[in-house]
Amino acid sequence: MINERSHAAGDPDALALSALAWVLGEPARAERLLSLTGLTPEVLRDNLTDRAVLAAVLEFLANHEPDLVLAADALNIDPAALIAAHESLT
Repeated sequence: MINERSHAAGDPDALALSALAWVLGEPARAERLLSLTGLTPEVLRDNLTDRAVLAAVLEFLANHEPDLVLAADALNIDPAALIAAHESLT
């Protein structure tokens, strides 16, 4: 499990990458991410540091509260931290 100390304060990029790893850990959720965002595995692979891609991942979570809460729990952070990271990336 990833804990909040592994995320540098104010580092939305690292938080978004951790959230992406969590999303991709479940095939149905990963497929929903691709379907709803229009991202492809290739785009994800080739643009992992692109802030627009990272923002899309966090927006995906923000738009589905159950996943937002589950992701925050898995990352040992408050859901508001994911929302704040999204706002910082956009």
